[in-house]
Amino acid sequence: MKISANLGFLFTDRPLPERILAAAELGFSAVELHWPYDTPARDVRAALDRTGLPVLALNTIRGDVSSGENGLSALAGREKEARAAIAQAFAYGRDIGAGSVHVMSGRKGDGADWDVLAANLDYACALAADAGMGVLVEPLNPFDAPDYLLSRLEDAADLLDRVANPALRVMFDIYHLARMGYDLIEAYRTHRAIVGHVQFASVPDRAEPDHGDVDIAQLLAALSREGYEGHFGAEYKPRTGRFDWLDELSSQVGS
Repeated sequence: MKISANLGFLFTDRPLPERILAAAELGFSAVELHWPYDTPARDVRAALDRTGLPVLALNTIRGDVSSGENGLSALAGREKEARAAIAQAFAYGRDIGAGSVHVMSGRKGDGADWDVLAANLDYACALAADAGMGVLVEPLNPFDAPDYLLSRLEDAADLLDRVANPALRVMFDIYHLARMGYDLIEAYRTHRAIVGHVQFASVPDRAEPDHGDVDIAQLLAALSREGYEGHFGAEYKPRTGRFDWLDELSSQVGS
């Protein structure tokens, strides 16, 4: 089983290149980033080259975080900013060899609009083609991301139908979907054709995946049996600092 470390939440007590080294030392087989832009891409690439780890994805910037913004790509009247953020993500991603860019939509109260989002995703897909990368969108639950435009898996599927570009896929985040009450196996079966990546954390506290309302090991094994062959992304907020769950999860699910 391939497990990636999301360095937006893990090893945050050290610079990003050192987080990559720490992930490799613990046996993760890939890394994922949130907003790495304060770190020169050459430093990230050097750490990736040293470890041999691939970087699966990074996010577009959220905008004015102090005012609560959570993405720009759906905001009417902000198209120039949104496309600059998308271009920034693909330029950085190309420099570090990233696989995809997660394009963050934004909040309805900030002027989010489905037409704007679709047009900006068209733009993102064009950049993805030039860079040899992919594009991801992710439904975020309303408890963690209040008022986020894209909160339902069904809306993500409709959006992909509308954009109709094979570069665009959905992030299937177990934590977010479980918090919204989805039957996770049925949701995967229904939407497997558009799933680009799977992430996990404990439910409902988003901590280490060794407890909670969802048996993560059992679920990841089931998704593997359903045909998922990609990495499983550990995107959780550590409470203990322990990683014994990593060996336990691998042994339960199998390699």
